[in-house]
Amino acid sequence: MRVTEPASVRWTLIAIAVLFLGLFLVLPLATVLLEAFRNGAGAYLAALREPEALAAVRLTLLAAGIAVPLNVVFGIAAAWAIAKFEFPGKQALMTLIDLPFSVSPVVAGLIYVLLFGRQGWLGPWLAAHDVTVIFAVPGIVLATLFVTVPFVARELIPVMQAQGTEEEEAARVLGAGGWQTFWRVTIPNIKWGLLYGVILCNARAMGEFGAVSVVSGHIRGRTTTIPLHVEILYNEYHTAAAFAVASLLALLALVTLIIKTFVEWKVQHEH
Repeated sequence: MRVTEPASVRWTLIAIAVLFLGLFLVLPLATVLLEAFRNGAGAYLAALREPEALAAVRLTLLAAGIAVPLNVVFGIAAAWAIAKFEFPGKQALMTLIDLPFSVSPVVAGLIYVLLFGRQGWLGPWLAAHDVTVIFAVPGIVLATLFVTVPFVARELIPVMQAQGTEEEEAARVLGAGGWQTFWRVTIPNIKWGLLYGVILCNARAMGEFGAVSVVSGHIRGRTTTIPLHVEILYNEYHTAAAFAVASLLALLALVTLIIKTFVEWKVQHEH
């Protein structure tokens, strides 16, 4: 039996949803773009061409370029193990994958400082071997890696669990090796879930602020990512430049949303 609500109720709910989205999503995004171009396109491009802005973009791409592939490898391996096998500690592994969702990014950054800082547990050993982690690129990569761990694995686990093991077992019976089964059976079946996880992982990696802020030291031109560079510019009252650089993250959000919508559309049409 299909339950229908009066037209007035439906339109009221729709209006509330549209108003909410307009106030808390569309309006802030429009504000960022308007403020970014407040002084004209020339000032906008000049803010993006500054050496410190370019260094922040390069560091952000580097951190994401390292964290995302590592999370893809880990996510596939973890999802495969959890979905296909039973083993001691399986529930503990799932809990650890979700750990970055429950721990504040700032706390995660502090943990890395306690581990790898000069006064931390491993600090003296690292200093003796002339290895710098905190207030350097390795610390930023580690912080980014931590906060993005769950995204690929969490997208793939339900996909692999729903598919079961029948197709892989059939491929092995027909003589396919382990890698052949993986590339020709498993990967095609999880490609859209994998792409969806990579999209979310990359968006979080490039937009991460809390953990990276703690371990970076805010060394301009060296350890500032795009979000940190935006904060520095805004704190120094370079508002237009701050919004100009922030527009890069807004553009990333829009691109992520478009790709996410496309992936969802493809998944729905394939099933």
